[in-house]
Amino acid sequence: MAQQEIIYRPSGPEDDAAVAALDGSFTTDTVYEVTASPDGFALRPVPVDPPVHKVFPDDEPDDDEAGDDDAANGDAGDGDGTSRRYAAFDGDVLCGFVTTAYEPWNRRLTIEDIEVAPAYRGRGVGRALMERAFAHARECGAGHVWLEVTNANAPAISAYLRMGFAFCGLDTSLYTGTASEGEIALFMSRPCP
Repeated sequence: MAQQEIIYRPSGPEDDAAVAALDGSFTTDTVYEVTASPDGFALRPVPVDPPVHKVFPDDEPDDDEAGDDDAANGDAGDGDGTSRRYAAFDGDVLCGFVTTAYEPWNRRLTIEDIEVAPAYRGRGVGRALMERAFAHARECGAGHVWLEVTNANAPAISAYLRMGFAFCGLDTSLYTGTASEGEIALFMSRPCP
């Protein structure tokens, strides 16, 4: 079967089942170690053996997401048209998606979730989805795009660094009491001209 061109488009409720079923897990032989000092924190990639395999738990829907009409317009959420989800399709197969939300008070577009199916990783799908997110950021007048990633997700961190993101903070307690207990939330941002 010949490979089809990947199509990128706004994503609505018709894609919810495919988005929920997408395999967003990853395996890595590297994690980012966070070391605290009196002057702050240092990050460094360290090898791990055996490799870490991470499967993210299903998200619980927010109470305000039920019945939201924005999704029918390719909007993912908050009723003001500033949340969006974009999807990548290879024929009828969902190969990835990105969900964004814009906060006008600080002109920040947040990448709430970005996932690429394992068979499509390393083929530019994540970068193309991020380009759609940046286009939406410019439409909103965002000054920067921001995201959160676990220190265990070295493949994603490497991709974000290649896309021009930089570390801008961390939270050592964000995952306390969750399935990701022991991991550290790293925050990354990139200016949006």
